[in-house]
Amino acid sequence: MSDEEPATESFISHLVELRNRLVRAIAAVLVVFLCLTPWSKEIYHFLAKPMLDKLPSGVSMIATEITSPFFIPLKVTLLAALMVALPYVLYQLWAFVAPGLYNHEKKMVAPLVVSSTLLFFCGMAFAYFLVFPVVFGVIRTFQPEGVAWMPDIGAYFGFVANMFLAFGATFEVPIAVVLLVKVGVVTVEKLREIRPYVIVGAFVVAAVVTPPDVTSQCLLAVPLAILYEAGIIVAAMMNRAKHKAAATTEA
Repeated sequence: MSDEEPATESFISHLVELRNRLVRAIAAVLVVFLCLTPWSKEIYHFLAKPMLDKLPSGVSMIATEITSPFFIPLKVTLLAALMVALPYVLYQLWAFVAPGLYNHEKKMVAPLVVSSTLLFFCGMAFAYFLVFPVVFGVIRTFQPEGVAWMPDIGAYFGFVANMFLAFGATFEVPIAVVLLVKVGVVTVEKLREIRPYVIVGAFVVAAVVTPPDVTSQCLLAVPLAILYEAGIIVAAMMNRAKHKAAATTEA
């Protein structure tokens, strides 16, 4: 047997393992989706509540496409199912990559996966409970006289999904900062040095991602800058702990 055959067999076995993990993850999402489907209308109403609360009295959202009343609640339910099944999906990813990691890497990856998941959920909750009511309230104040504000449910779902992604990614900034310092790509001192440029970049990103009003841009840019600073503080604490442990070992 040539050397290429074991390598080929190993590669195929990895592909089979990846396929099995993906099938399990997708199956978990589908099972949760099917369980939540009977409550798809209630789930959509919960998602739409920040908008419904800001609409004028007697005004409701509309559906401009024939199939929107059917598909949009199902899409929202699928999004909810993905969020519910996310811990299991991440476990399948962890189970696939864990055999190829060293022990110290395993110790680092597990807390990062848990913390990044929690931070992403925190970003979504921040957007839903704080940002949406403020943004929709600001938009309503600019509603011209004689114009009926009746948002389309499909456009609303797209807007909400994009905002969830934006704020979820924003809350991952501390994880990214800690990882960059941990692997030696950048130092804490360099991160502090470029802080003004990061703050300017945060407002630029917020201007692109959020609606064109100052309030929503600040609601994204300010947390981004604060979370960047939090990442620097955590990275600095980890560095001090590392140096203290090294000094103790040498002593």
